[in-house]
Amino acid sequence: MYEQDSEVEKREIIKRYRILLRLWKPRNPVDKIIVRKAFKMALEAHKDMRRKTGEPYIYHPLSVATIAAGEIGLGATSIICALLHDVVEDTEYTIEDIRGLFGDKVAAIIDGLTKIKGIFNQHTSTIYAENFKKILLTLSDDVRVILIKLADRLHNMRTLDALTHEKQLKISSETIFLYAPLAHRLGLHAIKSELEDLALKYTEPGVYETISRKLKDSAKSRTRFVNKFVYPIKKALTEKGFVFEIHDREKSIAAIWLKMQKKEVPFEEIYDIFAVRIVIDSPVETEKSDCWKVYSTITDFYRPNMDRLRDWISIPKANGYEALHTTVMSHTGQWVEIQIRSRRMDEIAEKGYAAHWKYKEALNLNSRLDNWLDRIKEMIESPDADALSFIDDVKGFFFLDEISVFTPQGELRSLPASSTVLDFAYAIHSELGDTCIGAKVDKKLVPITQVLKNGQQVEIITSMKQTPKEEWLGNVVTTRAKSSIKLAVRAEKKKFAKPGREKLGQWFAQIGLEFSNGNIKKFLLANNFNSIVDLYYSVSKGTIGLKDVKLFAASNVRNGWLNFVARGSSKGTGSDAGEISGEKYLMSEDAEYSQMTAPLSLNYKVAECCNPIPGDEVIGLLPSDNSPMQIHRTKCPKAQELISVYGNTMVKVNWAHHESISFLAEIKVTGIDRQGLTNEITRIISNDLDLNIKSFHIDALNGLTEGFIALYVKNTANLNDALNQLNMVEGITHVTRIN
Repeated sequence: MYEQDSEVEKREIIKRYRILLRLWKPRNPVDKIIVRKAFKMALEAHKDMRRKTGEPYIYHPLSVATIAAGEIGLGATSIICALLHDVVEDTEYTIEDIRGLFGDKVAAIIDGLTKIKGIFNQHTSTIYAENFKKILLTLSDDVRVILIKLADRLHNMRTLDALTHEKQLKISSETIFLYAPLAHRLGLHAIKSELEDLALKYTEPGVYETISRKLKDSAKSRTRFVNKFVYPIKKALTEKGFVFEIHDREKSIAAIWLKMQKKEVPFEEIYDIFAVRIVIDSPVETEKSDCWKVYSTITDFYRPNMDRLRDWISIPKANGYEALHTTVMSHTGQWVEIQIRSRRMDEIAEKGYAAHWKYKEALNLNSRLDNWLDRIKEMIESPDADALSFIDDVKGFFFLDEISVFTPQGELRSLPASSTVLDFAYAIHSELGDTCIGAKVDKKLVPITQVLKNGQQVEIITSMKQTPKEEWLGNVVTTRAKSSIKLAVRAEKKKFAKPGREKLGQWFAQIGLEFSNGNIKKFLLANNFNSIVDLYYSVSKGTIGLKDVKLFAASNVRNGWLNFVARGSSKGTGSDAGEISGEKYLMSEDAEYSQMTAPLSLNYKVAECCNPIPGDEVIGLLPSDNSPMQIHRTKCPKAQELISVYGNTMVKVNWAHHESISFLAEIKVTGIDRQGLTNEITRIISNDLDLNIKSFHIDALNGLTEGFIALYVKNTANLNDALNQLNMVEGITHVTRIN
């Protein structure tokens, strides 16, 4: 519990301010004076304010400024903005006050930060997406807005313990969905990793604590291993006259958990928990050759895995990252990743865009990161009206790695990994994409769906008879291609909108339904259409008919909002109905949750993406379009995305006790194949545990077996019994629940 003491707090504030100055190291007295002026203004503005922890509010802007200076490497203007970033939002000061005291640039950045703060308190996905575009617009106009916002989010995540569990989930989901990918794209690897770890701490606390403990327990043995491993490398590099540092880098907890899930193995079977990093002092003109000399020295002692050699010096990553990565076999038979960088490369890797910009100005360097920022503007200007589709495109845009391919003239083009011929065509020109019928890749004829690989040369083949098809959307990954295809397809569909509307109006009148905007919207949602144009097009083409209108009318008569303890659809769970009790929480303007006291009627649907069952921690999400509440497991990745979009109507739900209802769960079994294994598995599930099997698929190849079982359970205790008993069967090595 925090105890207030004004004298202690004053000393702590001065101490934190001095730490900021020490990390920043101002180069001229004028900058120091204006930063002190901003500090005093923030101190005065927030003097009567406290955080949820009970601490003085000024601790927060001081911490944000310290992160901006020390961990990102920003300068005086950014430090001033970090100190003042909440002043306009939370006090009586205005943007004009800031402009008068600190100038236009500071005012513009703080205005951008103030607008971003309100984005996640929106009540519909459409507003959210439009404001999300504003975030990206500030990113392309002045990257410092986003860099300071990342510092702000990092400090909020570090102090998240004081908030409610529901608020922790919402903020953590936003962090995973937007802020961590942004940090990654801007080259802030350390901040990206910490954001992901802190988000995992609140979304999956058990996993976080377990991996943290195991990392701590294995630290000493890992240090002994690294010291022995690097000894011959250190000696040889010293003899060759290199000035360098060698240290080991521990993989983040979130990255370890991701690998455990991907490989379906326990912590003990993850062997690349750490990497060895070698940083050399080398002038820019020789740093590339010096890194390769270090690589040559390493391979004098350890055998490299050539399949895992990564040269990001010749072609840096899209976020500006440069390094040479290799994986070698150690003296103990364990693979070890080694990262080789110059001092300049290391600073860019640690401090991202801020360091990149410093070196770009000094050395006149051009970076793929600048190209990425240019592509952000292009994405914002996309006329796509589908809000959630826009958000999905952006998420993919942040996460995807990149490849480099060449035009017939030898021009280098960067595209997201998994890009196809069609993506490449649209990257050159929209007209080239619209008329693309194939390509020659390295002189070989390929279809438009061909996925491109790094280093290939691509020549597009066109035909004026070709037109974009809606199914093309499944064959592209770039925002430019998707937007161009959607525009062309929508233009074609609009030709059928008028006759489609007339026909639908006739059907509504035929069965006595009012042809109002409200009823049309409900019909659109009931039939899972994204837009009114799609609906009218389907009516014109006969995909939607009179029988669909009749079914819709009958359904609206039968279905209504149900009682507080709701019977809702549990499609995909193996039961006709499930029961969930819920308390609805709405976000108020100060971003806190307040419980509604009025009775609540809920119509819900159990999500098929994660198949929650009684015993799982679950949340309910109420979409803004009045469709049924969705019940997800809190650890479901899809839920984390939806919390970011619909977080203001998140519902706290609990399972109601109901022994007669079964839910679908899926498990994966792997092991050594033997005669009678399948019989033993089915006997345990059906006879010993008295559970029903919906489906059972098992394959055996080269003495190994892998099976997928869908079964009906009452709750997580049921499921855990099945997992534990199957794990004891002779020959089975792993039994896991499929998420």
